[in-house]
Amino acid sequence: PFWNASQPTMFTQSALSTFVVGASLLSNVEAFAGIKAAGHRNMALDMSTTSYPTTATDIDWTPSIKSGDREKIFGEIKQYCADLKTVTRRKTRTVRCGPVNFGSEHPIVRQTMATTNTADVDQTVEQVMRCADKGFDLVRVTVQGRREADACMKIREKLFQKGYDIPLCADMHFQPKVALLVAEAVEKIRINPGNFADGRKDFEEKIYETEEDYFEERGYLVEAMIPLIEKCKELDRCMRIGTNHGSLSSRVLSYYGDTPRGMVESAIEFADICRSQDYHNFVFSMKASNPLVMVQSYRLLAAEMYRMGWDYPLHLGVTEAGEGEDGRMKSAIGIGTLLADGIGDTIRVSLTEDPEFEYEPCNRLAEIAGTRLASSSDEAATSQAAVKDYDDNRDVTSFSRRQGCLPEQKEGDDIDVRGFLHRDGSVLCSVTPEMLSKENVQYLYQELGCKTAVGMPFKDIATSDSIFMRELPPSSDTDARTALRRLIEVSVGVVVPAEELEKDPLPNAVALMSLEEAIETDGKLPAGAIRLAVEISGLEDDEVIAKVKDLDPVMVLLKPDASLSHLHASRRVFEIFKSNDITTSVVHHYTTETDDSNELALQLGTTIGSLLTDGNGDGVLIEQVGEKKAFSVDFVRTTSFALLQGSRMRNIKTEFVSCPSCGRTLFDLQETTAQIQDATGHLPGVTIAVMGCIVNGPGEMADADFGYVGTIPGKVDLYYGKEVVRKSIPNAEAVDALIDLIKEYDMWKDKEEEKEEEEAVMA
Repeated sequence: PFWNASQPTMFTQSALSTFVVGASLLSNVEAFAGIKAAGHRNMALDMSTTSYPTTATDIDWTPSIKSGDREKIFGEIKQYCADLKTVTRRKTRTVRCGPVNFGSEHPIVRQTMATTNTADVDQTVEQVMRCADKGFDLVRVTVQGRREADACMKIREKLFQKGYDIPLCADMHFQPKVALLVAEAVEKIRINPGNFADGRKDFEEKIYETEEDYFEERGYLVEAMIPLIEKCKELDRCMRIGTNHGSLSSRVLSYYGDTPRGMVESAIEFADICRSQDYHNFVFSMKASNPLVMVQSYRLLAAEMYRMGWDYPLHLGVTEAGEGEDGRMKSAIGIGTLLADGIGDTIRVSLTEDPEFEYEPCNRLAEIAGTRLASSSDEAATSQAAVKDYDDNRDVTSFSRRQGCLPEQKEGDDIDVRGFLHRDGSVLCSVTPEMLSKENVQYLYQELGCKTAVGMPFKDIATSDSIFMRELPPSSDTDARTALRRLIEVSVGVVVPAEELEKDPLPNAVALMSLEEAIETDGKLPAGAIRLAVEISGLEDDEVIAKVKDLDPVMVLLKPDASLSHLHASRRVFEIFKSNDITTSVVHHYTTETDDSNELALQLGTTIGSLLTDGNGDGVLIEQVGEKKAFSVDFVRTTSFALLQGSRMRNIKTEFVSCPSCGRTLFDLQETTAQIQDATGHLPGVTIAVMGCIVNGPGEMADADFGYVGTIPGKVDLYYGKEVVRKSIPNAEAVDALIDLIKEYDMWKDKEEEKEEEEAVMA
């Protein structure tokens, strides 16, 4: 065979020589198509004697979800993953893509997307080779028209000549006929149900009086898809039916709304067409820039496939995730959540960076998923089996967030406790006594996100709500104790183990006890403490956990024991809380030994993000342990806020939806994104989408307040919501024009004015 399994993106030297002699390295389109099709000649002959549906009325469509017919025929949705208690990969068929296979019987496939102009053959070849050398299994390239389709043949040929058989995927939008051409050259075609046959994206609202009216428009979908399906069958190509939350067709938007259900139904329609032609060599994807929408869409699709008996692989990705730790965090929240349940067969981490930089987070997410599989890790199997039995009653067909109770002021309280937690999600930071010294305390205030005036701390929008101290400075250290008092006076909670407070009380502290200790003492507080917090390890029996309700602590720190699966132990606790109507706020207490910022983002996204996307959790406390160099308090705080914002909880800065760039991009995306972030990053509550082209741009405006979208070289359009409000603005003027637009809608605040306002309030 030409493919060497130990080096999946390279030919062996001997195999390459054989290939050169036998095939002369594919000199043209016909040669490549012929070689690929030769092994399937019998299949092609079978096609000529088999009759398949040719019109929409002939196709056996999946029963309607709205009429209830699907439920009548297939029953209710019962599961979305293979096992709720043990991490097991969802069983799928194998989908072939050149030398790479997708499916549950194969390793998770790691892929990326080229950012070059596809028509620039040499530049694209060089970038694909770099991606292959990095370790990627597949590279997607953008194909806007015939010129790029022709270039793909040359790219494929040159890659073969250089010894690279890494599969290529053509990213198709709007162009069914071009898809037929490029199928001759690449191993995979990605089609977007939202615009493959629907033409240019628009938001025209359509009125459907009946379900039949909606179904009548399926004819043009069938007309566009069948020729491509026939070509893929003939050449043994695979396909990705890639739904995107931001580019649902106006037809689907009008009938299902901008919802996960609309995404799923759009994909199922296209799958029905494929299945009608006995074509099954395809995968699905359900991408969105919002990790919550993304997770819900994939879960819903997986659940539908379970009840209908389908077994197609899934490609996972959070589209337009952004860059840096934020981009990695959002990707980990979405991708990691699904992998944690055994869902997903190929992944792509979409970053606004060069594609080579996507490999490390992509590969690491796949590695983390592997360590959680009970079938391949004895440690994982043991930890999952160690979780006490519980009923998992989560509803994956909809999303709702559990809302924990906030601290309430009581008569006799000396300080305001209401700020110890935040309604949209709380951040607690771990602090050591050394940080409170006279020399360090002003730096600590800054790192906690406090504003200061004449040395006094004040809370700001991104200040830690509370701090956690395993050890207290002695009461004889008046400088440190004064610093703690000042924090408490501005409603920053100080959470301290009860045994520490017993030794040396701190007035108005929050006393932390294990749940068993709190039950044993009936929640009696140490001298001076103002509230109780309890820690749950997951080792407790159900009836013990249920006693939290009687103790009425201000918060629960959920820190599953190391012997337990963090995900399943936490889900059990939340189920017990739900069944006992316990509304105490739950803060996820996460400990880590890593000193790598990117690794921390991935760990948090996959471990805590997977619970927040369930709607479970009211905050996070990150505690770094071990001997490695410690992160700064400021870094841990901002990373914690990034986790909450990525989970669509607490918004403390401008949210950016930024596409990862590709051959369609009409401006320098990385540079432009940096400029926009620098100019507008101080506007919490505002979401700005930065899109390199029109393909997904307008649709993603559904998740943004303002949009900056490339239209033609050198020009951009600006959006407010889904509406274009400024057209053809020169790139050099566009950032200023965006600022003017934000001002026009009264969502702007000058940085200088903001600072002056803060100083006035503090004074």
